[in-house]
Amino acid sequence: MSAQGVTPDHIMQLGLGFWGSKTLLSAIELGIFTELAGGPLSTSELTARLSLHPRSARDFFDALVSLGMLEREGEHYRNTAETGQFLVRGQLSYIGGFLEMANERLYRFWGSLTEGLRTGAPQNELKSGGEGLFEQVYSDPQRLRLFLGAMTGLSMGASLAIAEKFPWKNYKTVVDIGGAQGGLLVQLGLAHPHLMGTNFDLAVVGPIFDEYVATNGLSERLKFQPGNFFEEDLPASDVITMGHILHDWNLDDKRMLLEKAYRAIPEGGALIVFEALIDDERRQNAFGLLMSLNMLIETPGGFDYTGADCQGWMRDAGFRETRVEHLIGPDSMVVGIK
Repeated sequence: MSAQGVTPDHIMQLGLGFWGSKTLLSAIELGIFTELAGGPLSTSELTARLSLHPRSARDFFDALVSLGMLEREGEHYRNTAETGQFLVRGQLSYIGGFLEMANERLYRFWGSLTEGLRTGAPQNELKSGGEGLFEQVYSDPQRLRLFLGAMTGLSMGASLAIAEKFPWKNYKTVVDIGGAQGGLLVQLGLAHPHLMGTNFDLAVVGPIFDEYVATNGLSERLKFQPGNFFEEDLPASDVITMGHILHDWNLDDKRMLLEKAYRAIPEGGALIVFEALIDDERRQNAFGLLMSLNMLIETPGGFDYTGADCQGWMRDAGFRETRVEHLIGPDSMVVGIK
């Protein structure tokens, strides 16, 4: 017999959560938020612009309203503050590139999560002998540009928090490992005019980084150094940062990267590792835990971890002092001092 007052509402909402997720992903794919960037549109106008069948168009638009992704006044729809800022193609703050990839790839791969849990093997293109996530993204210039721009948007809050919370006045140089478009370095450069920064990433990223840095007027202080962090030593610097990097790799690779960072910084130098750290009790940060399941789907050995895990690996690498600081939302940073 059911306990009094207990209902299955939460179970049903979670179990059918993919309904809302796919509604948003299809809206991004169709470009609805970009169409509305110029102002409100009526049901018929929006239906025509998106080339939708009239049968379910209104339900689709109103579902987005109920999900908080659109606003409606009468028969006219408009973007919310959030979707207008983050889901309009062509804007620097656009994060839709990541969600477009989720729609194109991850949505179907997550359908094989049960198999992944049973086998421990990736469920993406690698499963059928194809190329993995990074090979696919980095081999397609347009997809790479969208992906790197999306990483900048997704990490913007964390980048701003790192620029504010870490004592940058005590350091002169910073190297961002796998720094992508340069989102973190740009925020550090804007907030701390004395800092000189370097992005150490694969050569194909260089032109995209240089363009983004130039747009922000920081080309004199932020430079690109091509390289592969598995094959080469890391560039020497007062501070090294790794954002959303370690979780891609297995434990041996994680330890190797931390040891390389330790060797690259001077006595008193710092390493900053940040991503959606799982809380130490492994109960609260659902995003971090789900991200770790995503690493199962996408990588041969990657996994997310707690702040305590990372502190232990840092101490094993030689760092004499470590600490964990929350940044924003699900993101936190682990700081190691040599």
